[in-house]
Amino acid sequence: MTKKKPASIITNKKIAVYGLGNVGGPLAAAWLRAGANVIGVDVSTKLLTEIRNGESHKKEPFISEIFSTALKNNKLSLTSDGIQASKDSQIKIVAVPVALKNNKIDLSIIITVAQNITRGLKKNDTVIICPSLPPGTTEKIILPILEKSKLKGEKDFCLIYNPERIYEGRALQDIEENYPAIVSGLGKKSTDLAQNLLSLISKKGVLTMSSLATAEAEKLFEGVYRDVNIALANELVDFCKDVGINYWEARKAANSQPYCHLHYPGTGVGGLCIPVYPRFVIEQAAKLGKNMKITEFARKINDDMPIQCVKDAIRLLKNNKKTKNLKIAVLGLGFRGDVTDSRLSPSYAVINEFRKKKLRVSVHDPYILQDDDLPSNVELSSDLGKTIHKADLIFISTDHKQYSKLDESSFSKANKPLLIFDGRNILNKNNFNNSKLLTIGIP
Repeated sequence: MTKKKPASIITNKKIAVYGLGNVGGPLAAAWLRAGANVIGVDVSTKLLTEIRNGESHKKEPFISEIFSTALKNNKLSLTSDGIQASKDSQIKIVAVPVALKNNKIDLSIIITVAQNITRGLKKNDTVIICPSLPPGTTEKIILPILEKSKLKGEKDFCLIYNPERIYEGRALQDIEENYPAIVSGLGKKSTDLAQNLLSLISKKGVLTMSSLATAEAEKLFEGVYRDVNIALANELVDFCKDVGINYWEARKAANSQPYCHLHYPGTGVGGLCIPVYPRFVIEQAAKLGKNMKITEFARKINDDMPIQCVKDAIRLLKNNKKTKNLKIAVLGLGFRGDVTDSRLSPSYAVINEFRKKKLRVSVHDPYILQDDDLPSNVELSSDLGKTIHKADLIFISTDHKQYSKLDESSFSKANKPLLIFDGRNILNKNNFNNSKLLTIGIP
């Protein structure tokens, strides 16, 4: 990747990036490539150590190398002290997660970061908020916290909302090349600065929203659109199963028409994005006395998919002579293929459903080597042979690319007959002529 030249707007200024994970790490790297001096802030001493050792962000191309070079050249410093980072910086970028707890919006992390920034906020500073938020959060919740500094937004400091728009595994490319940056500001001064700043790292330019709340809503709508359309695919799969139709064949033909964009069905929807953003909309609408019928029903369909897929998979076992101590090998813990992130992965629901039916479960994942959220009696391994050893059923839950190369010999250690449920349609059917293979969407 070509190194960028520094821009005058960030010359002699330090940018503090709060949160160096899947979003903040790539953002920090993008600003370093733009020539900025960056302070990386994170509460995880483990992550900070990995960055210092050049071992962080293993599934994000270029990030670790950019960090290592910047540390060597004194362009990047690392700290867990958010207050001092605020004092030492002129631009503060907040990239910490907002999630759900018991299906309720949890703003605790971003509120804590805002409070730390407030204690170091100075006149003419700039605060940029990046997490996906319910519309109105930046102005109604974060701004009042920042103004406890006795400084006034727009008059004394700029407040900008710039939602992240990344896909894990290509985050830096998304920031710099793939999409325009969405920006909005508290007022004209903040908005003008947002346009100038974000144009430094976004080759596709900037799309300016008329208000902070509109920009917040835009980001949520991206996730709601995908969630609803995945739910449509899952509903059509259920229909195809009942009438004996190959969904994938019908989908391919339907999508040859330019106004049709049927999505992929699967065992469920995971991660901190698509399953979460609809909840933000649903919860906020409920406070206004509104019922988001399509959005809510889509969420239910997708939440129910792990249960439905397990039911379908267990049908493969109905003629199994062995009735006790059956073992299920679940392939994939990541919420999506080829990521190291298992947050809100549908695989957890798949595992729990099998365990409810008194079945033993082992889990394989090539990228996730340890997971504290799995039950103690569920073994996680990166060794496929170990996971499938004497397994009575193989259940593919995550679409890791390496699974597409599997064939019957890959499962030689499993019990016979070889029973496989492909919940992602990733296997090559021609490689399983002597197996009983049930694929989602294929009768």
